[in-house]
Amino acid sequence: MRIAVIGNGIVGSCCAAWLQRDGHHVTFIDPLGPAEATSFGNAGSLSPSACLPVGMPGMWKKVPRWLLDPLGPLSVRWAYAPIVAPWLLRFLRASGREEVVRIATALRGLLAPIFECYEPILQRAGGMSLITRGGCLYVYSGPEAARQWKWGMELRRSLGVEMRDIGEEELVALEPDLKGRFRFGILAPENGSTTDPAALTRAIFERCVLDGADVVRASASGFRLRGTDVAAVQLDGGDEVACDGVVLAGGAWSARLARQLGPAIPLETQRGYHVTVGSNNLALRHTVMAVEHNMMVNPMRMGLRLAGSVEFAGLKAPPDFARADVLLARGKEMFPHLDTSSVTQWMGHRPCLPDSLPVIGAAPRVSNAWFAFGHGHVGMCGAASTGREVAHLVAGRAPGIDLSPFAPTRFRRAA
Repeated sequence: MRIAVIGNGIVGSCCAAWLQRDGHHVTFIDPLGPAEATSFGNAGSLSPSACLPVGMPGMWKKVPRWLLDPLGPLSVRWAYAPIVAPWLLRFLRASGREEVVRIATALRGLLAPIFECYEPILQRAGGMSLITRGGCLYVYSGPEAARQWKWGMELRRSLGVEMRDIGEEELVALEPDLKGRFRFGILAPENGSTTDPAALTRAIFERCVLDGADVVRASASGFRLRGTDVAAVQLDGGDEVACDGVVLAGGAWSARLARQLGPAIPLETQRGYHVTVGSNNLALRHTVMAVEHNMMVNPMRMGLRLAGSVEFAGLKAPPDFARADVLLARGKEMFPHLDTSSVTQWMGHRPCLPDSLPVIGAAPRVSNAWFAFGHGHVGMCGAASTGREVAHLVAGRAPGIDLSPFAPTRFRRAA
């Protein structure tokens, strides 16, 4: 079949690679090149342990204080507040304990096969060297601080995530650069990371092109239908791309197109920032999640990446790089000896649903379209398994995991 894949970030590229393994002809449709948007600035984590939703029990108590701090971990620009308020209410409703257990169970199913789903497509792309398997360290100022997050860590363990407590002496032995700031850690040894998220995305995309994929540099504006089938993807400017099926993997820009093929999906952009310290003089061997700072630290080929924070301001507002400055300041608190003489900043749009689960499934109104977007904070983690599941759906095969929690119709049911 001729499959149009709208979006060539990490999710779209993985979908295309898995579809090509089934013999489909793929056409990428995207106004940008691969990894020129959200996939460029990913924190780089490849974490089967990242199965907890953003909204956790008790978070509602912290939100008012966060909102009063324009540079806090959660920020809403006041002009955007009336638009995002309904989304935030749904987000808070999804943070009860029963809901969190349900969501985490679904995410664990999607993320557990990260490496088995990446391996075949990265082997073909020659990109296996872009992945490391050293584990992730969740670090805390001490055991007492870690107890505040105990419920979530125990939930991870109950879902089969291996988590090992690390005392101060062993923590310093594992990562000498953490000495003096952190006295307790939890090691997730099955986790890994990528040394360059953009290069990983491009490697998969470029292999797809070498294997025959076409590339259309344009924005999709809609669909031409033939009965209950999508016959073509319409482009800005009036052209169209004929197809036998379409996969919508346009990240934070997917909502308008999805609405033409099914019920409204409450997709938001959680704008994320990163700082990459090109002059990095640390010798970190693990990805480090500084839980109390709400910041992920990942040593990469281009430097030390510090990533975190959530900002709601929509797709069009300019970046507020004061938020990136906060990340750098926290990095210097964690590592007073860090050389910050060379630093770059970035802002990107995480595509997020209020229940922290992506949309993966068939479009309700047509017979030959499939959705694959909304991965939020786990886009790099969940992209390859999403690609495998989309290929199963297109082929009519049984899914490899339970896809019902990711159904595009779940918000209609909730309403």
